[in-house]
Amino acid sequence: MAFSRLIHHTIGQETTAYYVGYSWRQLHELVPADRTVLLIDEHVAQLHQQLCVPWPTVIIPSGEASKSWDRMHNLIDELCRLQVDRSWFLVGVGGGVVTDLVGFLAAIYMRGLSFGFVPTTLLAQVDASIGGKNGIDFGKYKNLIGTIRQPAFVVIDPALLQTLPLQEWQNGFAEIIKYACIADRDLFDFLETHRELALQGEAETLFHVILTSLQHKLHIVATDPYEKGVRRFLNFGHTLGHAIEKVIEIPHGQAISVGMRVACQLSQKLSGLKPTESERIQRLIQAYGLPTTLPDIDWNEVWDCLHHDKKREKDILHFILLETIGRARMEPIPIQQLEQLLPVYW
Repeated sequence: MAFSRLIHHTIGQETTAYYVGYSWRQLHELVPADRTVLLIDEHVAQLHQQLCVPWPTVIIPSGEASKSWDRMHNLIDELCRLQVDRSWFLVGVGGGVVTDLVGFLAAIYMRGLSFGFVPTTLLAQVDASIGGKNGIDFGKYKNLIGTIRQPAFVVIDPALLQTLPLQEWQNGFAEIIKYACIADRDLFDFLETHRELALQGEAETLFHVILTSLQHKLHIVATDPYEKGVRRFLNFGHTLGHAIEKVIEIPHGQAISVGMRVACQLSQKLSGLKPTESERIQRLIQAYGLPTTLPDIDWNEVWDCLHHDKKREKDILHFILLETIGRARMEPIPIQQLEQLLPVYW
């Protein structure tokens, strides 16, 4: 392990061990094979069959559609069939859909089982597996049902990323760009100057961006574990992005990249972001193969999603804006005002 780091992070009474740069084979040292269920994405199971041995394994169909009550019922049926009790561990192996599902399942089955993750996408390694948020969608409303509960461990193995299609790399870099925009100008500079190495998955470059992103998210989550204040900064680009993602069903990273561009436009008007910095952010997004614009969209559906956004309080949405690259702020904006502004910047 040329590039590796073990980080223990405590929130309240829950401590998580983050094995950054370790091999997935480390899992055998962390949980007992006879009392652990692997819940694994179907595509990952096909590409990495060795992951499934010797564990009792449950396959989860790939895609956002799995984040549903029906799938949750099926998973509970599987745990009952395996006679899983409170002494067992659940381990989610896959991307953000799997980590969201398994974290929620572990929270509600028998009132709580211990669990961990082996995230297999860049997006999951830098975001979805970190911080304890989990849950399922409710119809077209994304992540409306869930809990906040920390995993016992997360094994972040960059070697698992080598089988990812290009689109999944880009999804992950959308979140890494987000961290740079809200909290780390140096990371932003690094992403500009190391683009080719980053997209090629060069080991040292990849380790740096994963570790840096992890550290930023852990710092924010420790400060605000239940999303009452600064944790909302992690929603930069996500308020509109989640609505886009549900309305036209595009990949998460693409929706978020468009959301970040629109948030930059709003930031120029409402929080003083310089046009030159807004343009620089847009160029970086595009340099990583992510869109900044999309075709026309049904705004009635977008407004419906925004009205059901978890960050809404009465008629106010807490929108994350930038003052400059590396510094964000939270702006309460009336939904009525957003309905006037967003189509202008679309």
